Parts: sequence; structure tokens; C-alpha cells
Amino acid sequence: CQLPAEWRPLSEGCRAELAAIIVYARVLALHPDPYGAYNYLPWQRGPPGSPQQGAGDLFYSAEIELLCDQAWGSMLEVPAGSRLNLTGLGYFSCHSHTVMQGYAYFFFLRMDENYILLPHGVNFQEAIFPDTQENRRMFASLFQFSNCSQAQHMLSFSSDWEIQEDNRLMCSSVQKALFEEEDRVKKLQQKVATLEKRNKQLRDRVKKVKRSLRQARKNSRHMELVNRKLSEKLSSAGGQIPYINSLKQENSHGTYLKV
Repeated sequence: CQLPAEWRPLSEGCRAELAAIIVYARVLALHPDPYGAYNYLPWQRGPPGSPQQGAGDLFYSAEIELLCDQAWGSMLEVPAGSRLNLTGLGYFSCHSHTVMQGYAYFFFLRMDENYILLPHGVNFQEAIFPDTQENRRMFASLFQFSNCSQAQHMLSFSSDWEIQEDNRLMCSSVQKALFEEEDRVKKLQQKVATLEKRNKQLRDRVKKVKRSLRQARKNSRHMELVNRKLSEKLSSAGGQIPYINSLKQENSHGTYLKV
């Protein structure tokens, strides 16, 4: 159930713009689904299609009847009154797509490569919305449902729907801009971290240079002290050199006379 690191919550209206198919439909019947490619739990080890114990009541499909034509911009080209099969419903480990027979819902749907209809949980969020007054107002103001049955006349969009649509920013564009801005901020943060690392390396180098300079000064003072002491010893020994030379001359002259 771990969401991606860059995950951000999106509103229902924004996610509705990104959904592939949106329908307003009533659930006519529910049918248990066997373990398969879309219905499985992590602890079920067998391959898809194999019998599984204890999973029969968790997964099911639904037969739904469209109460209106699909929402404006939807990819599904079927009229109101059409009946469709929707699978991928049930209680999963990290999410649930559940409906009840006899009730109406707004569905975010997608179609796989085998033309099977599944809930479309855009942005890892809810894909099925109950038929409430609040959801009716929200979806009717966001999307144009046409040819609704007489019992569902409340879904007729308001006269200012087109004005709202013209004045409303597309959430996909806003989301793209937000992600681009977050990427830019992330790159800037990485650059700042790199510069801080380099700055730390430079500070460490400066500390080493200062330490070496202090050691060099200390060694220089020590050498000066050694040289001073050596000079003092040489100067004190320099006074004895003439006396030694005179002794050598006397000894050499005496030896010459003796010979």
C-alpha cells in the first residue's frame, strides 16, 4: 500500500478530467468472480485461474445500466439504457471497489486491451461515487451528461455550464505545471545539496591548510630556537680556537728544536 514518493492528492473534479470513462449507472445485479488476473490477494500463491479457498466472497462483477449517455469527453460511445459488465470489484488488500445492487453510482472506468471494463482509480484514489445530491451537483457542474432518463432529470447541466467550462482551468494542465514546479524545486534542492557538500569540502580543506600553516610556523620557531642555540655554542667555542692553535705551534717548534 505504499504510494509513490511524488504522490499528491487530487480533487474529484480534477481526477474526473483525467479519467478515461465516466458513466452514471444503476447496478442491476452482482455476480461472484473467480480468482483471476484482476481479482487476487498477495497471500494467494497460485497462478491466475486456479481455485483459491476463502476468496469467493471477496471479488465480484456487476451488471450496470447507464442512466445517461456517457459524460462529455468520455471514451465510451454507448447510449443511455445500455447494459455493461463491470469487473474488478470487491475487497482487495489495499483498496476496495464496492457497490450494492439496486443503487446508482458515478463510475470512473477504464478499458483494458481485452475490452474489459474496470474501475479507474485515478491517482490511486476512489473510482466509485454514490448517487448523492452533493455528487450530483459536483459531476453535473463539471461534466455534461446528456439524454438522461426522465427519473434522473436533476442531472441536466445548468445553463452556465459552458461558461464554467470556458473559465475553468484544466486540472491536467495544472497538475502538469505543479509536477514541473516540484521537479524544478527538487532539482534546485539537489543543486543546493551539492553546493553545500562542496562548500563543506572546501571548509575542510581550509581547515587542513590552516592546520598545516600552524604546524609550519611551529616548526619554523623550533628551527629558529635550534639555530640560536647552535650559534651560541659556536660562538662560545670560537674563543677557544686561538689558544688551541698557539698550543699546536709551540708543540711543533719544540719538537723541531729537539730534533
